[in-house]
Amino acid sequence: MRLHICWVLGVIVAVILSGAAFADATVRNLNNPIAAIGGQMAMLLGAEWSLPDASSEQKSNKLVAAPKAATKISVAKKPARAVVVKYDAAWLAGLPAPTGDAEWECLRKAIYFEARGETLKGQFAVAEVILNRKDSGQYPASVCGVVGQRGNNGGCQFSYVCDGRADAMRDGEAIDRAGRIARVMLDGAPRTLTTGAIYFHTRGVSPYWSHHFDRTASIGAHLFYKP
Repeated sequence: MRLHICWVLGVIVAVILSGAAFADATVRNLNNPIAAIGGQMAMLLGAEWSLPDASSEQKSNKLVAAPKAATKISVAKKPARAVVVKYDAAWLAGLPAPTGDAEWECLRKAIYFEARGETLKGQFAVAEVILNRKDSGQYPASVCGVVGQRGNNGGCQFSYVCDGRADAMRDGEAIDRAGRIARVMLDGAPRTLTTGAIYFHTRGVSPYWSHHFDRTASIGAHLFYKP
């Protein structure tokens, strides 16, 4: 009995071994669990190894790639600094000695003859009116044209131009002051004293046109108007 059992077992083992050998010879890579596990491990390891390689490549590309061109940002130019005016004799005297062209000469003469007896503000105010006229489009477009303009009846816009007297400036201090005021105003000083006035007259007279315009300021001996 034991021999029979042993023989049967031996036959079974032989069959199994022969089947395994046959399977191994024919479909080794398909059904071999060890091979399958090894292949899966290889795939997993390969995937893990590929990740650092891809990451390294990306990092390398970032390091090697040229930086993007910076976006140009348009920066508005700063406006020119406004001229600061102090209506103070010491401040005015501390400015550089004034010089200028024909426009400067015409303006300082007008300030001298029309307002040299006025305060600093009064003289600045007359300069404002002249420059306001020049820029208004209703009068000549130059200082010399404004102060030298004559009316339809032959009269002058500024009395000193046709009063029959020689336009000789003799008061040295007043000449210097008028020249400094003219220089400051031509250099772009703000015109805030007369609020855009283009007319003025002395308090001693009352011209007809003064009733048709808006008074904008009263400075010293002069009253100022605009349409």
